[in-house]
Amino acid sequence: MIVGVPKESFPGERRVAVVPAVIPGLAKTGLEVVIEAGAGAESGFPDAEYAAKGAKIVPERAAVFGSADIVAQVLCYGSNDKTGKADLPLYRKGQILVGFLRPLGDVTTVQDIARAGVTSFSIELMPRTTRAQSMDALSSMATLCGYKAVLISADLLPRMLPMLTTAAGTITPARVLVIGAGVAGLQAIATSRRLGAVTSAYDVRPAAKEQVESLGGRFVELPIEAKDAEDARGYARAQDETFYQKQRELLGRAVAESEVVITAAVVPGRKSPVLVTKDMVAKMAPGSVIVDLAAERGGNCELTQPGEKIVVNGVTIVGWFNLASAVPYHASQLYARNISSFLTHLVKEGKVQLNLEDEITRETLVTRDGEIVHNRVREFFKLPALAPVK
Repeated sequence: MIVGVPKESFPGERRVAVVPAVIPGLAKTGLEVVIEAGAGAESGFPDAEYAAKGAKIVPERAAVFGSADIVAQVLCYGSNDKTGKADLPLYRKGQILVGFLRPLGDVTTVQDIARAGVTSFSIELMPRTTRAQSMDALSSMATLCGYKAVLISADLLPRMLPMLTTAAGTITPARVLVIGAGVAGLQAIATSRRLGAVTSAYDVRPAAKEQVESLGGRFVELPIEAKDAEDARGYARAQDETFYQKQRELLGRAVAESEVVITAAVVPGRKSPVLVTKDMVAKMAPGSVIVDLAAERGGNCELTQPGEKIVVNGVTIVGWFNLASAVPYHASQLYARNISSFLTHLVKEGKVQLNLEDEITRETLVTRDGEIVHNRVREFFKLPALAPVK
């Protein structure tokens, strides 16, 4: 079977779905790799390295789709709302598509993929289980986003993060607050601590306290309790507006005392909860920085402009998307390992095995035989239930 790897077409996207190092492992599974010329160039993987590992380089995107049994992308049509639709005519019935699809974003794109007859797997629906850990691309990319968020903050902040004792006196450390201690938030805490900042964090999930403290951060405890704070997949559950209002009131002091606020509170498939209001921003010191990692879904900060960097009352608010792409070498390396592990799981003896009794296969399969077959996706968009897929 042939795995086709087209060059990412989303504007500014620098990652690639497969790196040379994983090609020998795919070959052992019975998979050959065909890659579009220049697909890995921006992430630091030239065509010559792919060729040396046995990949076939083709000059045209259409040739990749035309020859591939499996198409592996980072941002497939669905997650790529800028140029992704141009790939639709290149799909063919029965072809397998693997990558980020954003299946809870726009039902039209998911239906377009289904109508093309493509069997698609959405990598962001990967269950958070021990078996699936090596395939969890969402966590891999979130790790890089948390790391990059701190570096962006350090670059924009008009002061140093660490304490420094000099002949001219002592420089006090900056205070960093991380709101949302998931994978991205925990990496932000770890990076902030490595750079010497005094770091605090808050999360609606009580279990996060131990994780925050294990990284040297101080856990901000608020006298409110969330109901069913965590779902079965390990993600934070959405709360009602009364809870968020109380949360904002209590978080206000911690935000005002911080020079850097990194927000990473995301509820899958929903608009991000507003945790930092414009009144809270107004109380921050001039020169402070907010990096909103939830900007793509509206943002945790009331003033965030998705995709933009703005300055309000002297406070810089960053709402950039796709921060993992700003670390393209390691982002591609991690993503390729996730994809390689998933394909090795899916392909046995050179053939794709659609075993729907297997949780990993079942939970990531979105479209098949012209239909959206994922129950959670159908429920989210209020589509009628399908008969069980056999």
